[in-house]
Amino acid sequence: MEVAGAEELGVSPRAVTAGADSTPWELAIEELASVGDSYRSEASFDQLAAMREAEFAAYARGVAPESGASRDAAMLAAYVLWSATVEPSGFVTREAVLMSKHWMDKVWSWDHCFNALALAASEPRAAVDQFLLPFDHQAPTGALPDSVTHSEVLYNFVKPPIHGWVWSLLREMLPPELVAEVRTEVYTRLADWTRYWLDHRRAPGSAVPFYEHGNDSGWDNSTVFDDARMVESPDLAAFLVLQLDELAVLAEQSGQDATPWRAESDRVCAALLRELRAGDQLVARSVEGHRPSATSSLLLALPLILGERLEPAIRDALVVMAEAHLTEFGPATELVDSPHYEADGYWRGPIWAPSTFILEAGLRRSGRPELADDVRSRFRRLCERHGFAENFDALTGSGLRDRAYTWTAAVYLLFARAR
Repeated sequence: MEVAGAEELGVSPRAVTAGADSTPWELAIEELASVGDSYRSEASFDQLAAMREAEFAAYARGVAPESGASRDAAMLAAYVLWSATVEPSGFVTREAVLMSKHWMDKVWSWDHCFNALALAASEPRAAVDQFLLPFDHQAPTGALPDSVTHSEVLYNFVKPPIHGWVWSLLREMLPPELVAEVRTEVYTRLADWTRYWLDHRRAPGSAVPFYEHGNDSGWDNSTVFDDARMVESPDLAAFLVLQLDELAVLAEQSGQDATPWRAESDRVCAALLRELRAGDQLVARSVEGHRPSATSSLLLALPLILGERLEPAIRDALVVMAEAHLTEFGPATELVDSPHYEADGYWRGPIWAPSTFILEAGLRRSGRPELADDVRSRFRRLCERHGFAENFDALTGSGLRDRAYTWTAAVYLLFARAR
């Protein structure tokens, strides 16, 4: 056997080739938990390969739907999730699905929600672990970390509070006894996370919360943040309203007073519709000076998730906005005729799984099931043709950035299982 480039630094060709006599050889990929560990084979290569094949087959039977999807695509999506699953280590306190095994090998504090949803039907305890993992590192203020890896926890940003809404979905998918088992922990964690936004992310005199940076929204470089870094955005207020609603449900189920949560939900919702409204449109605005942000980002259509809480005129306007973003492959994150559109511009054009999932749910909740079905179908066709990349060119469908991303696979599986 000959090894080339093993000791090179930086970018260099690397290869392992058989020796001149072509003697058969096997390669062991070791995962060392500590210095000094050494590899001890438990079985032959063929036996180990058979064990892993059986393990994945059992996993895929639960995660991948038997119908309603391309079988090849469903199996690939299951493999993307399975292959990115790691055991607890360091700051990764629970078995976790990383976003990727390429270079996005972390758990971010909203990405994990979509993986939890995808696992809920077949791996319920794993789904709960996905949901709760970032909460294991919740700050005293109630803030969640931006991201978690085995070796570091970053608190430089947060992520949007979609967790209450996601738990309301998980609550309907998980076994009732498991929901009851973790209800108190989920309630306490969500309450602290919500109070963070209410106590630390509202400007004096304002009832609507703000993002300190585009990264807080998960839409890092969206055009919504071009004019100002600190922005009151309607999607944030909408997510917080749903989180407050879920806290009210959890409080009632726990025998506690739900009135304060419902009152705060009504207050934030009323402020959203009063302060972030321009005619029948919802707009984002800077915290300082209340300057309106650009209106060409799909981010501003996400308040559709409030459904019946919106006035019909506003709901209709948001549906029109959503339709304007649709391409052959799904909802572009920036209008394709916008001067700010970029084919590979991250959140300035490409199609993403989480925005598609939230928009689809919002359309369905807003009484537009046919359009929601269309969005779902377009995204499924996109993945079946181009795989499970981090994001996709909105006009060609080509996969961009990280080419094996777990929340993309998760959303595909959720759509494929839906009827």
